[in-house]
Amino acid sequence: MKHMIACLGVSLACAVVADRAMADDHGVSVMYAGSLVNLMERSVGPAFEKESGLHFSGYAGGSNKLANEIKGKLRRADVFISASPKVNASLMGAANGDWVRWYANFAESPLLIGYNPASKYAQALKSQRWDKALQMPGIRIGRTDPNLDPKGAFTVDLIARAAILYQEPDLMARTLGSPNNPQQVLPEETLVGRLQSGQLDAGFFYSTETSDLKIPAIPLPAELPAKAQYTLTILRDAPNSSGANRFVVFLLSAQGRALLKAHGIDVVSPAVSGDRQRIPAPVEAALRGGQ
Repeated sequence: MKHMIACLGVSLACAVVADRAMADDHGVSVMYAGSLVNLMERSVGPAFEKESGLHFSGYAGGSNKLANEIKGKLRRADVFISASPKVNASLMGAANGDWVRWYANFAESPLLIGYNPASKYAQALKSQRWDKALQMPGIRIGRTDPNLDPKGAFTVDLIARAAILYQEPDLMARTLGSPNNPQQVLPEETLVGRLQSGQLDAGFFYSTETSDLKIPAIPLPAELPAKAQYTLTILRDAPNSSGANRFVVFLLSAQGRALLKAHGIDVVSPAVSGDRQRIPAPVEAALRGGQ
């Protein structure tokens, strides 16, 4: 709190210093994909605090949005968890600030169509082919911004591929309107709430979201695969590097993996990209233990 008071009304740069000081004082700061809110805040965070004695401080958002905040030095963190390996590329190399030097894929979550069971379109969503149901007049569809969130980009790509598969060249216009249609694009943090409150009839979600919140969902056909590929890394100059090591090791442990599975996430053997020599020894051991 003393750091926040000292910076009130001064500058964004001072606020970033405060973020770093608070992380040093109180524990580990983790920026993570918005689809992992329930997992992180209700399961992983509390379990890590109990196991380590360190405070967990989480900040959720669209993965690309978070990457932009890191690159722009708008927010500091120890650990970054994204929903797509491509996001890490935007933070790698000297031209991108060298914030990410390595990352590991550790989990996956398929893209699904979740729907409100009270919607007048619910029966059609359950019985018709998914793309036909999404073309019904008046249906309200929600999705995330393809420019800020991998899930939004996966959704647009899915429709583009479905248009080819089903030989319906105007499928994009008849379902999404346009890739950046403002009537559909919503912040990832509010999408679930809009669906549950009845403001939306259907939306695109990962399996971890529908599993956690008991949202009925329709799987997409196997010939149109789309999924989150969760990655983790410790950011350059992490304010609490030792705490970051402990958090990553915990997430890759048997307990951490069990929590992932309990939230509908598929655990995969870790695959490392980037400079493996930069990986701290305890994290390297945990990665090899999961392979």
